[in-house]
Amino acid sequence: MNLILKNQNIEINKSVNFLKNGKLILYPTDTVWGIGCDATSSIAIENLYKLKKRDENKALICLVNSYKMIESYIPKISIDQLSYLKSKYPTTVIFENSVGISEKALGEKKSIAMRIPKHDFCDKLITKFGKPIISTSANISDKSSPSSFCQIENEILDGVDYVVNLEREKSSKATSKIIKIDSSGKVIVIRP
Repeated sequence: MNLILKNQNIEINKSVNFLKNGKLILYPTDTVWGIGCDATSSIAIENLYKLKKRDENKALICLVNSYKMIESYIPKISIDQLSYLKSKYPTTVIFENSVGISEKALGEKKSIAMRIPKHDFCDKLITKFGKPIISTSANISDKSSPSSFCQIENEILDGVDYVVNLEREKSSKATSKIIKIDSSGKVIVIRP
């Protein structure tokens, strides 16, 4: 096993332990650095809202590792939603009538936004954790998302319980597009 893979496995194991204990982690994603927590833990989500100074009425995004995981939390998924998620990247799709996700993370009609990241660390982290992970940009609400690790504010760095020690030198990509598909199949762009 090479050193990079060994370090990644160590970071995944540490992160999973923090997530299982309702803690906040700071980690690299397929888009920007994110603050993450267990999507089923109301306490962890409350702490995330406090750290970001975010309005609790604003719903959050979950990262999942597969379409099967989406179907576990979104029992009434449409073919249009799945097709769009598969064809556009990075795209986050808002689903209604979710089950098993903390009410603290949901929008109206029990909606939750989900994305399958194309990112090795995230995929392995979610797989090992076995549940969706809330992911939100590593900034205080209404401030711009940092484009690299070195731009993350100390308030965020000090406020999380664990900072993943990988990919700190890489620049972030743009945030994901967020869409909602209404009951008629019409695509509504929430964030371009």
